[in-house]
Amino acid sequence: MLVIMLLPLGVLAKDYVIGDGDTLSISVWGSPELSLSVTVRPDGKISVPAVGEIKASGLTPKELTAVLEKEVSRVVKTPIVTVIVTAMTNYRIFVAGKGVESGGDTSGNRSGAHLLTRETTLLEFLSQLGSLRNADLANAYLVRDRKKIKTGFYRLFEKGDYSQDIVLEPNDMLFIPDNFEHRINVVGAVTHPTTLSYREGLTVMDVILLAGGFTEFAKENDVEVVRRKENGESTKITVKAKDLMKGDLSKNVAIMPGDVVVVKESLF
Repeated sequence: MLVIMLLPLGVLAKDYVIGDGDTLSISVWGSPELSLSVTVRPDGKISVPAVGEIKASGLTPKELTAVLEKEVSRVVKTPIVTVIVTAMTNYRIFVAGKGVESGGDTSGNRSGAHLLTRETTLLEFLSQLGSLRNADLANAYLVRDRKKIKTGFYRLFEKGDYSQDIVLEPNDMLFIPDNFEHRINVVGAVTHPTTLSYREGLTVMDVILLAGGFTEFAKENDVEVVRRKENGESTKITVKAKDLMKGDLSKNVAIMPGDVVVVKESLF
C-alpha cells in the first residue's frame, strides 16, 4: 500500500547512510591538523589523527559527527566537527516503467538501478536518462519509503517549473510509464495529421491547431472526438469547430488521454 505524502521541495538528503568506499571530508573547527579527507575502508572504518579507528559505515553524517565530537573531545575542548560526504557509493536510484529509453540506443530502456556519486536532483537525473519522448511524465511518480511523493514531473521537465524539483535520496524509485495509451491522434482534413502526447488542459481546438489547422476541404462544423470507455466501447462527440472559431468557446471539448480527433472532409 502506498501513502501519498507531500515533502518540502529542495530538502537535502540528510539521512544518507555512509557505506564502504564513500569519501568523507572531516573538519574540526580551529584544529586543521585533525581535519582530513578520507575514504571508508572495506571494513567500514576510517582512521582519524589523534583519535584512531572509527566505525563509519552504517552511520549517517549526523551520527558520525556525534561520534567524532565525543572522541575528539579527549584532545580538543568542546570540538565542533563537520562531516560531509563528498563521494557516495551507497546512493542508488531505481527506475521502473516503459517510458524510459536510452538515448540513441534502441536495444532497451534504462530501467533498473542507477548508482549516483553525489547528491542529485530529480531534474538532473531525468536529464541523464536519455530520450523521454515515449515517457508519460504527467503520470510519472516517485516512491520513497513506500510513500508516493507528490511532485510534477511534467511541469518540471517540460515547463521548467523548478518548484517541482527535489533532491533524490538513496533507494528512491521512479516509475515512468509510456505514453502510448495516452497519445492523441488527429486525423482527417488537417494540414499535418499527427500523434500528440497528452497533457492536461488540451482542447479540441488546441490539437487541431497543433496539427496545422484545417485544410480547405475540411468540414469545420463536423469534427468528431472518438473516446474509448473503460468497458472497451467507443463514444463519439461532435464538435462544431467553425462556431468555436467565431467566439463561442463554451463547447470547446476538453481532450482526454487516448482520444482520436477526426476532421471530416467535404468533396465539394
